[in-house]
Amino acid sequence: MTKEQLFQQITHKRTFLCVGLDTDLAKMPTHLREADDALFLFNQAIVDATAPYCVAYKPNLAFYECYGVKGLAAFERTVAYIKQHYPDHLVIADAKRGDIGNTSTMYAQSFFAEGHVDAVTVAPYMGEDSVKPFLTYEGRWVILLAATSNKGALDFQMTADASGERLFEKVLRISKDWGSSENMMYVVGATRGSLFSDVRRIVPHHFLLVPGIGAQGGSLHEVCQYGMNEQCGLLVNSSRAIIYASTGLDFADAAAKAASEVQQQMDEKLKAHGL
Repeated sequence: MTKEQLFQQITHKRTFLCVGLDTDLAKMPTHLREADDALFLFNQAIVDATAPYCVAYKPNLAFYECYGVKGLAAFERTVAYIKQHYPDHLVIADAKRGDIGNTSTMYAQSFFAEGHVDAVTVAPYMGEDSVKPFLTYEGRWVILLAATSNKGALDFQMTADASGERLFEKVLRISKDWGSSENMMYVVGATRGSLFSDVRRIVPHHFLLVPGIGAQGGSLHEVCQYGMNEQCGLLVNSSRAIIYASTGLDFADAAAKAASEVQQQMDEKLKAHGL
């Protein structure tokens, strides 16, 4: 999916919501837990219910790898299901990979050549040669970690050098030349608020994947105020607040309602921005 195609989906559907598929057996409805393919059945119902209100899905690999081969099979089935039934949705593998070049080459192959996802999250700590292999796949996206929403982000990302440049700013400044706004996005946590203006000063045209809305308490208003650009430039993720809106038999309907409410808010933000 190209940047222009993503923007067209956003303006057509009036949403920039990404639904995070952090699928946890312990949190899903009890009537599904005993099924052999419980992870996939849950995801299938959530995807069918929320597809009208979002433009992307983000399965988090940790929630599938922890179940071994069965979990990875559910991940693969989920991706295939979205691709078959909702091909206009961006599929992001939230894997946070990143290693020396030959290892990253294998990671890129596993997600793009074999896994058929559209994007993968990548850690920048090991530098350019750990990221470049992911950028060799035409039409696919690298989503680089920049300023995350967790408490521990303060340990490294917000520290400044002698010139006052913070580490996340250095990551943005250096990495933006590895690819372009057509194949790179950045993770910026919603809880960072006005920090988005600092991000936009360095990468004004890139899309940002924004976790932290919903259960983590991030402000959609602040994210849009400081982070939205001329092509929206935002994919705002919500996971738990949508997929676990109910743990009863009505879980899919509740997820649809929660996603619809976010979509309506996003429509207003797009209108306010002239989009």
